[in-house]
Amino acid sequence: MDLWLLFLIHLGSCLVGLGTGSNNEEEEEEEKHEDTHPPGHKSHHWNYQDIHQWDSDYPHCGGPEQSPINVVTGAATFDSSLGPILLSGYNVPPEQTLTLENNGHTVVLDLPDSLLIIGGLSQTYRAAQLHFHWGSQSDPGSEHTVNGQRFPGEMHVVHYCAEYNSVSEAATHPGGLAVLAVFIQEGEEENPTFQQLLPFLQNITEEGERTEIPGFDIRGLLPQRLDRYYRYNGSLTTPPCYQTVNWTLFNQTVFLSQEQMELLEDTVHADHDHILQNNFRAPQSLNGRKVLSSFSSKVGGRRLPGAAPNPAAASPAPDDSAQNHSSQGTGESVDHSMSTGDMLAIIFGVLFCVTAIAFFVYVRRTRSRSKRLGSENKANVIYKAATAEDNLA
Repeated sequence: MDLWLLFLIHLGSCLVGLGTGSNNEEEEEEEKHEDTHPPGHKSHHWNYQDIHQWDSDYPHCGGPEQSPINVVTGAATFDSSLGPILLSGYNVPPEQTLTLENNGHTVVLDLPDSLLIIGGLSQTYRAAQLHFHWGSQSDPGSEHTVNGQRFPGEMHVVHYCAEYNSVSEAATHPGGLAVLAVFIQEGEEENPTFQQLLPFLQNITEEGERTEIPGFDIRGLLPQRLDRYYRYNGSLTTPPCYQTVNWTLFNQTVFLSQEQMELLEDTVHADHDHILQNNFRAPQSLNGRKVLSSFSSKVGGRRLPGAAPNPAAASPAPDDSAQNHSSQGTGESVDHSMSTGDMLAIIFGVLFCVTAIAFFVYVRRTRSRSKRLGSENKANVIYKAATAEDNLA
């Protein structure tokens, strides 16, 4: 009887152990799955109110190459090898629907992996999704800053290296991700391309809601010029903060109207039915990293606060979506500078004006002198008509 009792007790312990082991494996698998979420993915284990705890819950968030950063334009290093960003397949046909989701941290638009970056980076990258960061009507909400200036909003278009099977797989490998960052400003006119996206936010006001929208030209969400940008190595700006991102920060901004900015800032809700606002992380330390620039800013002109030189012409487009990109809705560059040709034109113009003024003064003085001499000799001159002999001579 005692042996039978001991057998039952031992059997019960084994069953309990098996159950516990199974639960632990499920928890580990769930934690592993959580750690490989792409940026913008839904997660209940973090929020923007406990940013100071991110590094304790997600160790990568305390690493030395974190994002976002503050770009000091004067300290950026010009790199002539940085070519223009070339895109392919960005014009999604209307019959191909896209999923727009409120994940409680931002709004995410899933993108087909047929959208590619084919130039400007060392490898080909496939698009995964795009999402936004914003503030409120009283506070700007871009993640990156330029010379300490924060912009009203910022859009991130997330791509993963084509040699990997998914964005989650690529996110754990150095250089596995490439993010195109676009600063958003408020302007007077409605941005027609963003209007194909923003009104649908009213269909996903609550966390977890999704809606389908018709495809459109994603290229139209980006600035006109894709050849002027800043480049640095950094991380995801949300947990798990993997330090595997090639960041491209475009120098030229895009404009949204006041109504469009209000849609972005005041429409969607986070937990507890609170309006989702100020979903951005503060700039992180560079820790010796270099910020590269695809353009030179040696020739300077008027500068706006916190800015980078302004482009003068549109860059070539690799596909129809880029070539048909409307200029309406694109903003100013972060600052303005004049080209060498403009400077030479101004210099020659000034020299011409100085020469013209000097010539005018010379002529006036010569005429005055001749007039004065003529007055002095006028009494001694007797006009004599020419005679026939004089004419023959």
